[in-house]
Amino acid sequence: MNAHPAHRPDAADASAATPRVIAWEVTRRCPLACRHCRAGAQDRAYDHELTTDECLRVLDSLAAFGRPMIIWTGGEPMARPDILDLVRAATAHGLRSVMAPCGTLVTRDRLLALQDAGVMACSFSLDGANAADHDAFRGVAGAFDNVTCAMRIAQEIGMPFQVNTTVSRLTRDALPAIREQAIAHGARTLDLFFLVPVGRGVGLRDLALSPDETEAVLRWAFEMDRAGPIRVRETCAPQAVRIWHALGKPGQHPAGCMGGRGFVFISHTGILQPCGFLDVPSGDLRQHGFDFRRAYETSPVFNDLRQPDRYGGACGTCGFRQTCGGCRARAYAATGDYMAAETSCPLAAPCAASGVKI
Repeated sequence: MNAHPAHRPDAADASAATPRVIAWEVTRRCPLACRHCRAGAQDRAYDHELTTDECLRVLDSLAAFGRPMIIWTGGEPMARPDILDLVRAATAHGLRSVMAPCGTLVTRDRLLALQDAGVMACSFSLDGANAADHDAFRGVAGAFDNVTCAMRIAQEIGMPFQVNTTVSRLTRDALPAIREQAIAHGARTLDLFFLVPVGRGVGLRDLALSPDETEAVLRWAFEMDRAGPIRVRETCAPQAVRIWHALGKPGQHPAGCMGGRGFVFISHTGILQPCGFLDVPSGDLRQHGFDFRRAYETSPVFNDLRQPDRYGGACGTCGFRQTCGGCRARAYAATGDYMAAETSCPLAAPCAASGVKI
């Protein structure tokens, strides 16, 4: 699943030493077979997933460190039998919770129970404006009907939610229609996840947008955000910071790459990563006795990412390296080096003579 409901640190917090948001893959099990899935998730049990007691120890440690927001994700987080207990424990610790279910397991009673336990908002993924396109992308017939039903339930019970959409050449032309679907179903935000070709998404590598195409979609997103009635945001496109400034937009700019700089991903087996798309082990909670702070602060990977001046190529010399930083996951997917230059920005891509002017 996409794992980022629209509850993220302010852009100014992106370099914070203390994580503001934790995306926690509490299980990798999922009933869908999405074409872009970073984890290649399947509908089966996975070995070595954190137990309930281990998850409670993680929550204790998170609460002691900095009280970040938790995004419960997967896989399908609702497939975990103890998810209500975990959410309640997080709430008791004063940790805010949001969730990214795929929609298949959502019922009115289950969503009400999650809301009562402390889930403040949800995200639902929509990768087509109609059933044929969405189901083909999600790999399961009926996925569109399930997710639109889940959105209706959320709207009925007053659960705020956003729509996540994977942006590639498969969905680019459908984005206006997907936005209309999000508006019609009562979403508060449309979050555009620009494809990072990892996991099953490697098979979509040739469908990733070019740097110029990415910039065109970002400019459209800014215009749609201004037009309302819902927010339109972007994920895995940190160059939005530069475009925002180029357009002379006032106020707070979008957040750049937050991987390891305000955001941490916890895998189903307790492995820390800078984000779900950057599959580089960056600390093992079991090996660290479930001391999240120690695992995080001693991680060479996180310490690397907090030093944008050391980034490679154009990213290391760009005037926006502190606020944009380039997508570290996309750099790693393209080069095997998470400190390398971003590949979807015309300033850093090999074909930098794209004509885009700052």
